[in-house]
Amino acid sequence: MLLAAAVCPHPPLLVPALTGAQDGPPTGPAAEAATAAADLRATCLAAVRDLLATAGPDADVVVVGTGPTPGSAAPDAVGSLSGYGADVTLGLARVTDVPPTGLPSLPLSITIGLWLLREAGYDGPARARVVTQHATPAECADLGARLAAFPALTVLLVMGDGSARRDEKAPGALDERALPFDTAAAEALADADTAALAALDPDLAHDLLATGRAPWQILAGAVEADGRPWKSELRSSDAPYGVGYLVAVWTPA
Repeated sequence: MLLAAAVCPHPPLLVPALTGAQDGPPTGPAAEAATAAADLRATCLAAVRDLLATAGPDADVVVVGTGPTPGSAAPDAVGSLSGYGADVTLGLARVTDVPPTGLPSLPLSITIGLWLLREAGYDGPARARVVTQHATPAECADLGARLAAFPALTVLLVMGDGSARRDEKAPGALDERALPFDTAAAEALADADTAALAALDPDLAHDLLATGRAPWQILAGAVEADGRPWKSELRSSDAPYGVGYLVAVWTPA
């Protein structure tokens, strides 16, 4: 049974060790970027803390995100941010005094989701469900329905970015279709509009480098299958680096 869901983006900049935030206040041009990162981090952590407060101690925590290999991750799977310049390793297993070991296999989306969970104070086990960016809306709806059918009390942490083509300095360069796409996604997330999320075009999302499309459609499928009315609070829809970062919390109405 679904209890709640939180939607967050997964840029590496959420982790202070990757922005220089741990080395003291930045100066010059880096100050504005660091402030944007800190604001986004705080918004995401608040959303995750609210999700965990809804979950209680006995709920299953499932992180949903995109990656190259679809499927359910092994319970002892780990992710690493070493490729991004930070000596940070996180595992799905319950946090203990022994750091997680093993060959990192979790994609960035799940790894950042785990970082948010641990930073928010959650030390219990988590599950991960990975889909590719090419998953069809029907496949996403089916996966969401299966998540909603879990007999255990369940909360979803849904990880995904909007378009990475919002302006000239964006990773994918400017595409005029990016803002309307992100606006439609933000409105759907704000209204808990499962039909609007399900209608997002996967080909357009691929062109716009919007990695959140499939995870958002999984959320839509889960809530649609749940059958109850849901409400949402959209907490952020900014694009400080030319990438749409959407943060929302969904709960049954």
